[in-house]
Amino acid sequence: MRVTFWGVRGSIPAPGAAAAGVGGNTSCVQITTADETEVILDAGTGIRELGAALVGRCRVVHILLTHLHLDHIQGLMFFAPLFDPSVEVTIWGPTSGQHALRENLARYISNPLSPIEIRELPAHVSFEDASRPPWELGGLEVRAALVAHRGLTLGYRLSSERASLCYLPDHEPGLGVDLDTLDPAWISGYALARNASLLIHDCQYEDDEYRARRGWGHSSLSDAVSFARRSECRRAMLFHHDPAHDDRRLEAIGARAAALWDAAGATGSIELAREGQAIELAG
Repeated sequence: MRVTFWGVRGSIPAPGAAAAGVGGNTSCVQITTADETEVILDAGTGIRELGAALVGRCRVVHILLTHLHLDHIQGLMFFAPLFDPSVEVTIWGPTSGQHALRENLARYISNPLSPIEIRELPAHVSFEDASRPPWELGGLEVRAALVAHRGLTLGYRLSSERASLCYLPDHEPGLGVDLDTLDPAWISGYALARNASLLIHDCQYEDDEYRARRGWGHSSLSDAVSFARRSECRRAMLFHHDPAHDDRRLEAIGARAAALWDAAGATGSIELAREGQAIELAG
């Protein structure tokens, strides 16, 4: 599978020269399978440029939403394939006990927040509850599970015969626990991340920032590194960068993460996720 980062920022876009190196668009990651199936993880502002790149190139698209906070869906109305009558788009995501996924998204894609209604989208759009047993998309097994974040939030694991990707963009596994000593069975997201070829994980806050933001649903630097190490992933990429962190600060965060990783004797690697970066995972 080919993995391309179109948005790596969290909470709100961070435009401007100071964020141009790592990227300012909110969460969106493209997975292209061996049979060219397009699977998109979240629909932040990064999905706008991805949609433009897909025009005329694909007829079937799957979008997997982790949750419906605005920074993860705000690009939907600017995703070009949704306005092409020849394209089939399936949107997967969490469904609450009271409201179906389509109904929840219609609160955003409707007046007064949108110039058109969700029912007016020209593409063939369907909505599916991702809270189900594992299913298959383009030769990949997809698993979803609830993870620790504010509100109903899913994490995903996509697996082929030879590689696996775990996507946990908004995640606070260290809330009230010691990740270095806790039994893995009790760590949020561990079952999805264990031995993943690639782990994409929340690292919104530095440790000193996290103290005043505990319970907001995001990871501190130390917790992100500990979670990645405990999961024994082969490669970890830090994601959902805080909008207040410019490139210089993010590079320092990346360096500290690498130092913590090496000091713990962890195998594999850890690094910042960067907009525009593409990775080939075997299989």
